[in-house]
Amino acid sequence: MTCRNRMRRAALWVFCSPLALATAHAAPAGVTVAPPAPHRAAHRAPAVRPGPAAEQIVATARHTRSEQSVGHLEMQRILPGISPVKALEILPGVVFNNADPWGNNEQNSSLFIHGFNQNQLGYTLDGVPLGDQAYGNFNGLSPQRAAISENIGAASVATGAGALGTASTSNLGGTLQFLTQDPSHRAGGQLSQTFGSWSTFRTFARIDTGDFGNGNAAYVSWARQDARAWDFAGHQGGNQVNAKFVHQGNADKVTAFFDWSDKVEPNEDGIVMPNGAGLYKRPFLYPDFKAAETYLTSGASSAAGLNYRNYYSDAQRQDFLSYVSWAHDFGTNLHWDNQIYYHHDLGEGIVAGPISAAGLPALFAAYFPGQDLQSVFGGSGYATRTTEYWDNRGGISSTLRYHLGNHHIELGGWYERNNNTQARRWYPFFADAPSTPYDRQHDPLIHQYTNYFYTNTWVTHLQDSWQVSRNFSLSAGFKSELVYTNGTLPVAGLPGSLSPKTAITVPGGTIAAVRPFLPAFGALWNITPHEQWFANIQENMRSFQDAGYGNATPWGVTSQQAFEDFKQHGKPETSWTYETGFRTNRPVNLGPLTNISGQIEYYHVHFSNRLLAVATTQVLSSIVGSATILTNVGSVTTDGMDFSFTTQFGRHFSFYNALSYNKSVYNDNYTTGSTLVHTAGRNVAGVPDWTEKFVASTNWGDFSAQLIGDVIGKRYATFTNDLWASPYALFSVNAGYEIRGIPHIRGLKIQGNITNLTNERGWSTLNISQASGQYTAFPIAPRMFFLTLGATF
Repeated sequence: MTCRNRMRRAALWVFCSPLALATAHAAPAGVTVAPPAPHRAAHRAPAVRPGPAAEQIVATARHTRSEQSVGHLEMQRILPGISPVKALEILPGVVFNNADPWGNNEQNSSLFIHGFNQNQLGYTLDGVPLGDQAYGNFNGLSPQRAAISENIGAASVATGAGALGTASTSNLGGTLQFLTQDPSHRAGGQLSQTFGSWSTFRTFARIDTGDFGNGNAAYVSWARQDARAWDFAGHQGGNQVNAKFVHQGNADKVTAFFDWSDKVEPNEDGIVMPNGAGLYKRPFLYPDFKAAETYLTSGASSAAGLNYRNYYSDAQRQDFLSYVSWAHDFGTNLHWDNQIYYHHDLGEGIVAGPISAAGLPALFAAYFPGQDLQSVFGGSGYATRTTEYWDNRGGISSTLRYHLGNHHIELGGWYERNNNTQARRWYPFFADAPSTPYDRQHDPLIHQYTNYFYTNTWVTHLQDSWQVSRNFSLSAGFKSELVYTNGTLPVAGLPGSLSPKTAITVPGGTIAAVRPFLPAFGALWNITPHEQWFANIQENMRSFQDAGYGNATPWGVTSQQAFEDFKQHGKPETSWTYETGFRTNRPVNLGPLTNISGQIEYYHVHFSNRLLAVATTQVLSSIVGSATILTNVGSVTTDGMDFSFTTQFGRHFSFYNALSYNKSVYNDNYTTGSTLVHTAGRNVAGVPDWTEKFVASTNWGDFSAQLIGDVIGKRYATFTNDLWASPYALFSVNAGYEIRGIPHIRGLKIQGNITNLTNERGWSTLNISQASGQYTAFPIAPRMFFLTLGATF
């Protein structure tokens, strides 16, 4: 039997090296080293094997770069319905924070990997680009909106540099890839119900057709979540539908996927520090409007300063995402992957707050000079501000893979057209009919500004992997990124409506981010059947964000002259990443210790042309914002190490541990106005030097349990490092039991989860401040309890 056919029988495509085969056959039940990524990885999720003992907590791919993944079963053990990004926080080098136990809230979400933040990373779902995860939606959607959590087959992260073929133009740092499960070959269904703290009620249902026709299978699934926000009476959640069809022929695989998501996520108001010292949460007043009216005239309101209380705030997002892919084998040595996709988003970010908040009276006076603002906005003392999003994007990708002797050649291209709109509008808030976080706003009083963006993205790549000898291979290649964005301003802010009053929103124009040659080099050495050395060097570019006023983009500046100057002289952000490491996966016979696997990695990153929206005035209120100048503030140097391992103790116990060290330092000072900001030699804000994660697991037949720990070190909260957030440690536990032998039910599972086991209090996400002496922090969600009942048919 050929190597190719053996691997097909195992539903996993691997290179036929001794190390890969040893790994494939000798992998332990805990954290393990996985075989190389399949050629069709962008289209096929790895098979999820049944039973607690078969699940891998973390799998380590065998590439010239560092790449590790978390599988379906482990994600749902951490917490059913979890955001797949939050599930990755157990991996080394990944620092994820959120004030929500599922990690769903996008407004107060933060992610750092090797010194880069979430907008400087790349994200794909089954190969479809998900954009740069900006809260101000403009070129994608979050993974939890792209697919139902229970349908994610695997989530992986390349912490250094992603594959050349990754469909992203924001991945200065690593890439995050999410794979949906393929339909089951057996007809049946799944039904699960989660109950828990703060009125949590999550339902998931899925029906699989099993195999029908000639190589066909499909499923359709639905999820609904409703959970009260832990600090006020609002509710998060919504409905989501997924459907997937797969046709598997002898030489072809056709896949079609559809996602519809309609969600409302109440936001969390952060505490402005150090003014808010002593506060831990800043809850909204919704739904008690009488209390909200009383609050406006109370001493608490006047004394709150920037920590005043809003009536409500939330993010409304409705998404449609679909793709069709076709993979074809021309023969043993030539393979062709193709994909076409489309995404539509309609969203609003809403804040209902006092009209007297810092800076608002001046803004409103530009539109209603000399008028009584209380009457203008409905007599309530409140107004509703929206940032409204429309996004229509579609694209196509194609990749050829050719095996020629000892060479594996890959040639690919990706094109995307993205039309997106962002509008800032203000609506009345009527005292006799107060709105709710779940209402869509209509008939605005103020069209403050609107931006239209039209972006064409062209990315191609070419790579050759050369098998120099049986145990040693080299790879070399490059990608070209050509991104052309035309940003226009059909609605401009009135003079005096922005901060400062002299600021304007600019007409804009077209700017290109072009790098025709971004090289990558790698090496892989199978030292023994159980040990491997890898190395990778890669350059990446981040294209400009398609956003306007107040953002770190060319279209966010406040004069057309500044725009034209940046168009002529500005440069996109770029990075060089160097990484090398050692992997092992070795059975041992040391008493109770039966297997040890792990990886140690060193990395160095040079990040150039860091772009910063430097505020021209002090920001008195996040509601109003401030005019900015897009500034190249120099470079950042990062050095660090990740060390992770799993020890397996027989069939019943395993212990996974990940220790990471990161030192990211600003190399340059910069000026704001006439003030020199001393950042040279300071640590990059928001990034801890040390993190420690662990998962202690036990499996006894149909019973499994885990204790999970996540320790985050000290994080600086300002560029000048004068303020910081203290370290914290979060622990969670889960335990489940599967009952078998029930007539007509393949399995009935009961699982309990406790998040934030010790009820730790501290700061999760930090909104970093450019200036000394102030930052905004969001709290850690309190301890919560969940119970999930699930059945498979």
